[in-house]
Amino acid sequence: MSKRHPIISVTGSSGAGTTTVKSTFDQIFRREGFNAVSIEGDAFHRYDRKEMKAELQKRLDEGDATFSHFSYDANVLDRLEGIFREYGETGSGKTRHYVHDDDEAEKWGAAPGTFTDWAEFEGDSDLLFYEGLHGAVVNEDIDLATLADLKIGVVPVINLEWIQKIHRDKNMRGYTTEAVTDVILRRMHAYVHCICPQFIQTDVNFQRVPVVDTSDPFIARWIPTPDESLVVIRFKNPR
Repeated sequence: MSKRHPIISVTGSSGAGTTTVKSTFDQIFRREGFNAVSIEGDAFHRYDRKEMKAELQKRLDEGDATFSHFSYDANVLDRLEGIFREYGETGSGKTRHYVHDDDEAEKWGAAPGTFTDWAEFEGDSDLLFYEGLHGAVVNEDIDLATLADLKIGVVPVINLEWIQKIHRDKNMRGYTTEAVTDVILRRMHAYVHCICPQFIQTDVNFQRVPVVDTSDPFIARWIPTPDESLVVIRFKNPR
C-alpha cells in the first residue's frame, strides 16, 4: 500500500461490468482533476490470440479441458505484481495493450489478437487504476491484494453475468451463442478456483441482482435494465 502512489483495483469476471465501472471512475477522475494511469488486465495475458489457440489445443490433447484466460498460468501475474509494487514505491511502471478488434488495431497500431510493446507510464500520475480479472489474487506465489489500496469487486448474479457476456461477445466480437457457451463451460473450473476467492479480499463488492426472470441466460433476448435490477453492496469493514 502507498499513500503517495495509491492503487485502485477493480476486479470481476468477463462480462461482469468492470468496464462500466472503469468509465465511471474515469468521469470521477476528470471531475476531481486526478491524473490516473490505467492498466488493463488483458495486457497481462501470457499468450496472444494465435498462441492461446495453440495452447488450448495442446492442453485439450493432454486431457485438460479447464485451461482458460481465467487460469493463473494463462497470465503473467508475477509481472502485474511487480508493476503494482513498483508503482506503489516510485509512481512508475510499464504496461501494454491487448488489441481485441479492428477499431483497437487502428488506435494502437497493432494487429487484432496481438499485444502492443511494453511502454513506460507517461508523465506524472496521482494514482494507478487496474481493471481486469485478477486484481486481488492471493495464492502461494502472488499477493496482489496487499499491494492495492482500494479493491473493488464487480460480481453480478451469475446468470446475469452470463447474459452480459453472451450479448457482448455476440454483438461486439462476432461470436455465436454456441461459441460463447463453450468458453463459459471451459472457464468454470478457474472461475471457482481463481476468480471467486478474490472477492473475500476486496474492500467493497457490488453485486447486481435482476428482479426479472433470467432462468435461462442462453436464450435471453436482452440484458435486464438498471430499472429491472437491484444492487447489493458489501463492505469488508462497514465501520
